[in-house]
Amino acid sequence: MAAGVAESRKAISEFLGRERPAQRRFLAELVKVASDNPPGDCAAHARRAAELLRQAGFAVEQHPVPAEAVAAAGMVSAINLVVRRRFGSGGPTVALNAHGDVVPPGEGWSTDPYGAEIRDGWMYGRGVAVSKSDFATYAWALLALQQSGARLNGAVELHFTYDEEAGGTIGPQWLLQQRISRPDFAISAGFSYGIVVAHNGCLHLEVELRGRSAHAAKPETGHDALEAATAVLADLYADRKLLRRITSKVPGISHPSLVIGLISGGINTNVVPDRIQFRLDRRMVPEEDVVAVEKQLTAFIQASAAKWPGIRCQVRRILLAEPLTSVPGQERLVAALQRNADVVLGERIAPHGVPLYTDARHYSAAGIPVVLYGAGPRDIEEANAHRADERLKLADLHLATEVVALTLCDLLSDGEA
Repeated sequence: MAAGVAESRKAISEFLGRERPAQRRFLAELVKVASDNPPGDCAAHARRAAELLRQAGFAVEQHPVPAEAVAAAGMVSAINLVVRRRFGSGGPTVALNAHGDVVPPGEGWSTDPYGAEIRDGWMYGRGVAVSKSDFATYAWALLALQQSGARLNGAVELHFTYDEEAGGTIGPQWLLQQRISRPDFAISAGFSYGIVVAHNGCLHLEVELRGRSAHAAKPETGHDALEAATAVLADLYADRKLLRRITSKVPGISHPSLVIGLISGGINTNVVPDRIQFRLDRRMVPEEDVVAVEKQLTAFIQASAAKWPGIRCQVRRILLAEPLTSVPGQERLVAALQRNADVVLGERIAPHGVPLYTDARHYSAAGIPVVLYGAGPRDIEEANAHRADERLKLADLHLATEVVALTLCDLLSDGEA
């Protein structure tokens, strides 16, 4: 016999309380397998995650991405994982998406980046917060829902993908384009103390300046690509100050930004450099037109380079990520998450935007209402996301899992709630 609402919610809470050690072990095993992107050789991690999910009792679909698509994304290997669980007949399908690829660990760690060490209630490791934590959040939320006895109609899917750090085109976007899944709602990896309803877009451009090499004793016989690049960079940095004039109305998002993150070139110390290449990151607030921004920025760079005789300039797009904006139905997700987070966390959790870009935008672009909510701390600084000593407060993992499980219960309820 199906349980009533109060009994179901109590069963969810009690189950998750008993399962905390198992959930922590599951997360630790995910952290211990490297899935750095770049280089993006993530198939081994996907196979290990599939094995762990099967041990937890799930039937797991493995969807290898074709090699040519993987190469086009600048990666080596990727397997998308899908878990499906239907409850009753009819009702909505809710997808829970987290990514298993992570940025390389870098230097400065006080512990093994793949050790999953626990200190003072925090687990440390690359990807433990962003976003291997939500493999554990979403899997255990679904396990709790399965055993709750709640009278439900609808389905829950777990979408575990491996290319968020490369743009998400062979992860969530590929699952949707290949019609492997078409959910009615989606929740993507996020932080426990805020419900993200919007985020910035992002443009990555590669700029190449070509001149003509010459002997350092006769520099006037060449065309110095580095001198030209220095001037172009100076123009970009000067123009960057003007971006503060563009402001967003979304709480949590301020203004656009621009960073030059990579630069390379030159032949030798005693040679006039004939080629300089750099890459930039331009973040766009939700109100901006991403196509117009790319066109304007490209023209600005080319005009700056054109001031230098003998210099040729080529601008190539590496990535264009649309901002996350609201889709009708998002308010239903927000209301359910907010209601349950308020109870479980004991504080008001406000919807807001973030200046990042995430895989959630692919669901929104397909017309699927989506928000970000998961196990991470209050912000990326507290998590040390993309920095040394990335960490996750295990209490937040357990709290967020309960919030998600109760939210799923509400979304798939037959009307009792």
